[in-house]
Amino acid sequence: MFTKEGAINGNPEGIGAKTDYEIIGIEPGAGTMMLANNALKDYGLEDWHLVEGSAAGMLAELQKAYKNQEPVIITGWSPHWMFSSFDLKYLDDPKESFGGEEDIHTLVRKGLEQDAPGAYKILDQFTWETGDMEKVMVDMAGGMEPAEAAEKWVDANPDKVAKWTNGAEDGKGKTVKLVYVAWETEIASTNVIGKVLEQNGYDVTLTQVEVGPMFAGIANGSSDAMVAAWLPSTHVEFYNTYKNDFTDLGPNLQGTKIGLVVPKYVEIDSIEDLK
Repeated sequence: MFTKEGAINGNPEGIGAKTDYEIIGIEPGAGTMMLANNALKDYGLEDWHLVEGSAAGMLAELQKAYKNQEPVIITGWSPHWMFSSFDLKYLDDPKESFGGEEDIHTLVRKGLEQDAPGAYKILDQFTWETGDMEKVMVDMAGGMEPAEAAEKWVDANPDKVAKWTNGAEDGKGKTVKLVYVAWETEIASTNVIGKVLEQNGYDVTLTQVEVGPMFAGIANGSSDAMVAAWLPSTHVEFYNTYKNDFTDLGPNLQGTKIGLVVPKYVEIDSIEDLK
């Protein structure tokens, strides 16, 4: 029987038996799952099974195990609100099966600097940290509407917002079209930057699309900006396809990550410890 004491002081060799050799995953088509399957092969973990399901199901399993201080291994990524709600850690990945850290870039259409210099300046100066984004995501996960959660964060962080808006001209009602994908991270960031642009005189529209149309919209000028390009790996194909047709303003958030995650009370530190 696994106990909290066992989690903290027990031996890591028993982690397989304690978890039924299961890693709790999400939707089968997700990139995270493909990387997790690669990791099982890379580390020779033939006895382990990657459980397909959903993000909501994975989080439910994490919450149940965490409440009872039981071992659990999940596919995780950050930024994510679970890191603000639970004491978690990534397992080391010496073979780099999950790749390295990525940054999230801001991309704008060509000509935006001339057409809406204030919006361009705000977007260019927009940068925040994982903990900032996760605060917005925690409120969203708690049932708050994205626009409301964004406004709450903006109101609570005037000093950070002031750095984004420093020197930016008033929008005087000009329209700025933002596009984003339906990831919690991008819902949070797009609503926050949209709220800041609104407060600086812009008429902002937010449109949810798939990844391909998101890049295409910036490249063909039908959309003005996005703050949702994961580079250098996740979106590299789309980035390379359209890179001559937009302006890359650089990272707005650094240090995103994907990997296997466990509560800190589970005494293993590396994917190699699962063998």
